[in-house]
Amino acid sequence: MERGLIDLHIHSTASDGSFTPAEDVKMAVKLGLSAIALTDHDTVEGFKEAEEEAFRINSEAGREIIKVIPALELSTATDRDIHILGYFVDTENEGFVNRLKEIRDQRDIRNEEMCKRLREEGVEIELSELKKEFPGAIITRAHFAELIIKKGYVSDRKAVFQKYIGDNCSCYVKLKSLTPGEGIDIIRSAGGIAVLAHPLLYRMKLPEIDAFVGTLKEAGLCGIEAIYSNNRGYDEQNMRALAKKYDLLITGGSDFHGKNNKGVEMGRGKGNLKVPYEILDELIAFRS
Repeated sequence: MERGLIDLHIHSTASDGSFTPAEDVKMAVKLGLSAIALTDHDTVEGFKEAEEEAFRINSEAGREIIKVIPALELSTATDRDIHILGYFVDTENEGFVNRLKEIRDQRDIRNEEMCKRLREEGVEIELSELKKEFPGAIITRAHFAELIIKKGYVSDRKAVFQKYIGDNCSCYVKLKSLTPGEGIDIIRSAGGIAVLAHPLLYRMKLPEIDAFVGTLKEAGLCGIEAIYSNNRGYDEQNMRALAKKYDLLITGGSDFHGKNNKGVEMGRGKGNLKVPYEILDELIAFRS
């Protein structure tokens, strides 16, 4: 296969992306990407569809056009939300699948409480409505926002978060989350490679990030997402230096959500993103 650019951070309708897993694969091929990872929040439910679409495309071409990596993005927290990416997880590992179900059940409990608080504020919304509107999806605040806008309570996503479901709003309920260490353990239990997602989004100063990454390394962290849509040139350099300091892998991706994160394109991020195939080579070599 051609060893072009890749994107190891993509979301689908299995969580809070706007395109189905199959549509994500088709888009990747159209854009000339050689490999993608579907990293939906707390679920691997979209992987089979993506894998089947890749198989269809590759079979019709008579060669490997696109590779799809089994992956996910686990929600964890300290005093802030921390996301841990897991690559090459065994999507059929029974213990892993059961643990993900427990995580989703906790999210349902949180979402029920958010619906209750929204109704108290005059926004008529039920969890059953959200699940009907977004079948098969892991319901996140992005889905709340979309339905609230559709019902006409506010006109745009920014207004929903400012008025109702932002971190400091009365209708927001913090998700009962795993610790980052627990997230790393879950990923590794399924044979996966645990990677800290978008380290610079956590509003930490560089020395804080350094110390945090060191702690996660001791807990079994294998890599950091050094190449990311929001990064500036020196951000990537700093993250690469951090990876070198702690002997960690480097990964990269756009964090593509389709229409739910406008301005971020698959494979290109905000225009300058370039994740070389060699990044995937290093992940594969790490597993062997």
